[in-house]
Amino acid sequence: MESHVYHDINSRRLYLSAGICLAMILSAAIDLNTGASSIPLASMGEALLAGPDGHTLHSMIVWNIRLPMTLTCIFVGLALGIAGLQVQTTTHNPLASPYTLGITASASFGAATAITIGFTIAGYLWIGTTLLALIFAMIASMGIFFLGRLRGMTADTLVFAGIITNFFFSALQQYLQYRASAEVAQIISSWTFGNLARSTWTSVIVVAVVTVVSFFFLARWAWKLTILTIGEERAVSLGINVQKLRLYTFIICSFLIAAAVGFIGTVAFVGLVAPHCARLMLGEDQRYLLPMSGVTGSLLILISSIISKLLSVGAMLPVGIITSVVGVPFLGFLLIKNRRK
Repeated sequence: MESHVYHDINSRRLYLSAGICLAMILSAAIDLNTGASSIPLASMGEALLAGPDGHTLHSMIVWNIRLPMTLTCIFVGLALGIAGLQVQTTTHNPLASPYTLGITASASFGAATAITIGFTIAGYLWIGTTLLALIFAMIASMGIFFLGRLRGMTADTLVFAGIITNFFFSALQQYLQYRASAEVAQIISSWTFGNLARSTWTSVIVVAVVTVVSFFFLARWAWKLTILTIGEERAVSLGINVQKLRLYTFIICSFLIAAAVGFIGTVAFVGLVAPHCARLMLGEDQRYLLPMSGVTGSLLILISSIISKLLSVGAMLPVGIITSVVGVPFLGFLLIKNRRK
């Protein structure tokens, strides 16, 4: 009887996972076909089949602008969704996310610093922005990790510490904008909104590699992370080194956030909303929750990208604005729900 029930639950999870993946694929197709230039479906198919060496105008638009942007949406969404889930898992707090804990703000400050001082490696600015974003994301993550180890430190206190971190690095970034030239200040300002217009094949490759490697490590720890959601004492009783697992998870999350922020800037609330949406449908089993939190993150950014293109004809509205509009009321809902509990 129990085996039959377990089979039914897993079958339901598989069907729901397939539905989420299908929704993401359809959204990617719609995003690819949405833009300032109207491209008929037949021409879109021809441009895709022609490959990057196609010489038509439609091929150039698809392969140089739209496809990198759509793929960046997918991999950045995967990175933020996965990072958000693991931050919630390791802190035991449903209100935690890379954004609310200030990790995203610290990474954004690192990228802004690289832009301000013109920090490049081998002549490439994107390496400089990503590296400094990683360093500052790591600083914030390690600060939260060691703060969480203090005796008597509750999950709510960690969120308050994250809010302080968020305000601190946001203030530092505003100072950089104030002191910078008008041109640099404009670049930093657009960075804070999450601008997909900066998407390139480089951003696709780098974020994809970081996300796939990070997912590989986290998937190996899926059972341990699932047990951790039940409680730290239960995890320790089963032989799991909780502190070591948390440390490694925070390090991986720093890489995921830096890869996302280093290219397109701050995208708020995806790391908070995506894991909750996936959890409502699939439960706490990280064999399903881990990949679907990422796919749900991709779905949210793709939908936001489509909306931003439709709202701003001839130019693309920063996608971070759309995700914030969705995320703020969702955060309010979670706060009320958490207070009732």
